[in-house]
Amino acid sequence: MQVGAGLLFVLWAMRQVAASELEIVGNPLFLPTLLFAGLILWQLATGRTAYRPNTSSAALLYATYGLLCFLVLQSLRRSSQVKVLAWFFSAYGFTVAIFALLQGIASNGKLYWLRSLPADGWIYGPYINHNHYAGLMEMLTPIPLVISFAGGVRGPRKTLAALAAAVMASTIFLSGSRGGMAAFAAQMLLLAAFLITRRKNVRATFALSAFLVIAVGLLAWLGGGELLDRLASIHSSTRTELSGGTRLTIDRDALKMFAQKPLTGWGLGVFGDVYPQFSTLATNLQVGMAHNDYLQLLVEMGALGFATVAWFLLTLFRSATKKLRYWPPDTNTAVTLAAMLSISGILVHSFVDFNLQIPANAALFYVLCAVAAMDPRFGRHHRRHRASPPGDNCGSAPVHDSALELAATKG
Repeated sequence: MQVGAGLLFVLWAMRQVAASELEIVGNPLFLPTLLFAGLILWQLATGRTAYRPNTSSAALLYATYGLLCFLVLQSLRRSSQVKVLAWFFSAYGFTVAIFALLQGIASNGKLYWLRSLPADGWIYGPYINHNHYAGLMEMLTPIPLVISFAGGVRGPRKTLAALAAAVMASTIFLSGSRGGMAAFAAQMLLLAAFLITRRKNVRATFALSAFLVIAVGLLAWLGGGELLDRLASIHSSTRTELSGGTRLTIDRDALKMFAQKPLTGWGLGVFGDVYPQFSTLATNLQVGMAHNDYLQLLVEMGALGFATVAWFLLTLFRSATKKLRYWPPDTNTAVTLAAMLSISGILVHSFVDFNLQIPANAALFYVLCAVAAMDPRFGRHHRRHRASPPGDNCGSAPVHDSALELAATKG
C-alpha cells in the first residue's frame, strides 16, 4: 500500500509538471490531519513512545492514508469521474460479497481454500476476522444503495445497484459479526431519518423499502437457523471470539493505561506492547488491540491526540451537513450521503472492534472522510456554491468557468 501510494503520487506530480501548472485543491480536514501528524512526529522526536519501531511503522502507514486522501481530492474533478468510482466500489463490494458467500457454502476452513488460519481466526471472505469483513461491507454497501435511489440512474442499472447493495448487506449478518449488525442497523436508521426529513422523497423511501425486503429475503434464504442462533447470542460468547466480559476487562485496563500518560499517550501503534503490564485478564490470551478504537486512540495518542481526532470528525460532519441540505439529490449530495453513511457505520462499530487498525479498512475510511468533506464540485450544487462569497470556499483552489460548464453538463 505504501509503495503503491508513493508511485501514484509520483505519477500525479509528473502530470502536474507536464501541464506546467501546480493546482492543489484544499480540504477542511487538512489542518487537523497535519496537527495529528505533528503529534506523531513529536512523539518520535522526543522519545515519548514506548516502542519507537512500532510508532515509526504506524507513522508511515498514516502518511500513506493521508497521501491517498490527497490524491483522491486532486483527481476527482468531474461528475463522470465520481460516478465511475462509485460503480467501481459497488462492483468490488458485490464481487467480494459473492466470494464470501461461495466460501461460506464450500469452506474447508482455510483462507481462499489454501491458507490455514491462526488458532483464534474466524474466516469470512478475504479476512481472517469476520468483524473486519463486516467493517468493509459497512463502508461499501451505502454506495450502491444510494445509487439505487439517486437521480440520473434509470431502469436496469437502478435495479442492479439495489441488488448489489442487498447482497452486500446480507453478508454483514451472515458473517456473524454482532458489531457489524449493530452498525448496519444504525446506518439504516440514519438513512431513514434523512429521507423522512426531506420532502418529495416517495421514490427514495420506496427504494429503501424494496432494498430491505430483498436483503431480508436473502438472509432468510441463505442464513436460516444459523443466523437466528447468532442473533440470539448477542449477550454470550461464541466460538473463540472475545466475549463481552473480556472486552469490558480490556476497556478497564485501557483506561488505567490512559491514566498513566493522559496527555500525550504511550506512542502510536504500541498498545499491544504496553498492555501486558496492565492486563487483568484471567487467561493467557494475547491482546494486540484494544477492541475499541476510541480507547486505543486515548492510550496511544493521549488527550491531545483524541482532541485532534474529535476536531477532525466535527469538521467532517459540519462540512458534510452543508451539502446534505439539497433535495432531490444532485451528485454532490448523493456522494456525501453515501460517504457519511459509510463513515457512521464504522464509527459505531469502532466501539467494540478495531477496524481502523486494519490498513485496508482504514484507508477506505479516510478516503471516504476526505470525499465527504470536500467542497461541492459536481453539477448544479457546484454552480450555487461558486456564487457564494469567496470566504466560504474552505480553501479550495478556484475553478475556471469552462470546468464549471463541463461539470454541469456531466452532472
